[in-house]
Amino acid sequence: MTFALSDMKLTSHDLKQGERIDDRHSHDGGNVSPELTWSKVPEGTKSLAIFCHDPDAPLISTTGNYGFVHWLVYNIPPKVNHLPQGCTDYAQGLNNFDSIGYGGPKPPPGHGRHHYYFWVLALNLEPSLADGQELAEFLERVEPHVLGMNRLVAYYES
Repeated sequence: MTFALSDMKLTSHDLKQGERIDDRHSHDGGNVSPELTWSKVPEGTKSLAIFCHDPDAPLISTTGNYGFVHWLVYNIPPKVNHLPQGCTDYAQGLNNFDSIGYGGPKPPPGHGRHHYYFWVLALNLEPSLADGQELAEFLERVEPHVLGMNRLVAYYES
């Protein structure tokens, strides 16, 4: 998938660009998904998706090459511009902890700082994809439908 940034903006009260993720959003510290807000959604958007991955993680044997997947939420209606902290609404995908929904940062012991990319995608695709998608299959399916995207990057280390 080509990751071409657009004019969309992704912000958060819980995450700041380039800063450390609070422990309450880590896998061992509370495992609560952060609040996210987006703006400048392109005209023609029919659904939105959010995913979080860690490209610094040791590669695991799954299809695709997106690092470690921590969260995938999709089928978000275009009028929605916010996910609250701990959100379990909308379709939730499979993370690399082998569970559905959010799995917070958890770098391997002694592995140092990892960067977490929180992406928002605007799609011209009706919100009808089934729960439980893996990120690679999801991105393969939606790539031709991406109207806009952007990211917020924060880091975590134990």
